[in-house]
Amino acid sequence: MKQLNRRNFIKKTTLSAAAVTAAGLLPTNLNAHSNRPSTSKYMGGFKAPPLETIKIAVIGVGARGPGHLTLSASLEGTEIVAICDLYEDLVVKWSEETKKIGEGVRHQNIKGYYGDENKWKEMLSETKPDMVFIATNWANHAPMAIEVMKQGAHAFVEVPLALNVSELWEVVDTSEKMQKHCMMMENVNYGRDELLFLNMCRQGVIGELLHGEAAYIHDLRFQMEEVDRGTGSWRTGHYANRNGNLYPTHGLGPVAQYMNLARQEDNFKSLVSYSSPAKGRALYAQKHFPEDHKWNALDYQGGDINTAIVKTDLGRTILVQWDETSPRPYSRLNLIQGTKGTLAGFPTRVALEDGFEEISKDHHHWIEGEHMARLYEKYDHPLYKRLSASTNNSGHGGMDGMMIYRIIECLHKGEALDQNVYEGCFWSAVSPLSETSVAEDGMPQKFPDFTRGKWKDTPPLGIIT
Repeated sequence: MKQLNRRNFIKKTTLSAAAVTAAGLLPTNLNAHSNRPSTSKYMGGFKAPPLETIKIAVIGVGARGPGHLTLSASLEGTEIVAICDLYEDLVVKWSEETKKIGEGVRHQNIKGYYGDENKWKEMLSETKPDMVFIATNWANHAPMAIEVMKQGAHAFVEVPLALNVSELWEVVDTSEKMQKHCMMMENVNYGRDELLFLNMCRQGVIGELLHGEAAYIHDLRFQMEEVDRGTGSWRTGHYANRNGNLYPTHGLGPVAQYMNLARQEDNFKSLVSYSSPAKGRALYAQKHFPEDHKWNALDYQGGDINTAIVKTDLGRTILVQWDETSPRPYSRLNLIQGTKGTLAGFPTRVALEDGFEEISKDHHHWIEGEHMARLYEKYDHPLYKRLSASTNNSGHGGMDGMMIYRIIECLHKGEALDQNVYEGCFWSAVSPLSETSVAEDGMPQKFPDFTRGKWKDTPPLGIIT
């Protein structure tokens, strides 16, 4: 692998320029945290004291951050107290935009922090927020979440939660010690179809669950055009230096909740993983950039598509795929198979052994297209019915607005979050475990139990009304 200076391939990003090295991402200390300290408390089902007014800070307003900022600012009982980013123009822009929200009254004292990679720490100590949205590059997610909790705030982190197993353990230990939420914001769990499938699984429509399929297949080669700022300016280094499933949670999160993984019924056990050859990124760089461009100096090691198989304690299987390079349509697969039928996505379709009303007689043909309307009418999730009218225009088909609404609602009421810290850790752990499996020619990798056995006492996520 070519040795590349950090500044050669990851410049300033919206919020850091941390180096990416394959060796630093391999999982370590799988069993180093087997005992929970006596001063710590398990966070499954944790309910924080209710907050009447929630003081909110945001770190990173380049891509995902502005959405979290404006959506939360639009909700009653919130006050935006600080915005932090490397770039002054972004802080100024989104401070001004936010001040217009909430009748122009609630968000008038926003402090801006910019110009240095450590300004976010100054922000935490000076403004003392109740919660912090972290929407920076991947390498900063865990260190920032850990410090946010140490400073007494709840952390809400973009995906993935961390890059290696050691970081994930530190996230868990800090959350348990400080008694603060740390939620990885998997917005896809709030999609209409994902909520529909969850409701149908909970009602036993497809019987006992056997197998799932999850993916993030999304051609993002165009992001390589973002050389100095933006997602491509730092993700490109990950594609070059890491070989595994780098982004598993969008597809996996919903399937894991269908199966009640890490919640009383079942848990992650092990995975195997293989990657295809690495071709697409190098070819894209050759085609779109000068020969002496830094993207053409990278030795792309990450396979264009990675396939992993997860095995659970109950023996269920989950196919997990990742591909941000190939020329193919977008898909998250989103399939869940049971003893009485199968629910599948892209396109959304259902097959039930005993059929459905007069639309189908058996499972040999999909219920799909216009016929899905009857299934939505019968099985749409109550949460979707309650919030869809107010969140549909919020981004990603409304899932972003629904997620932010639920976060704020839970903090106001002192309720348990829909996604706990352990789920974020298990879902994110697929990345480093898959990298190790690929490096060991597909050898199985065991999941660490971030709950230390307490998942057996954690009730499944209920059907929230």
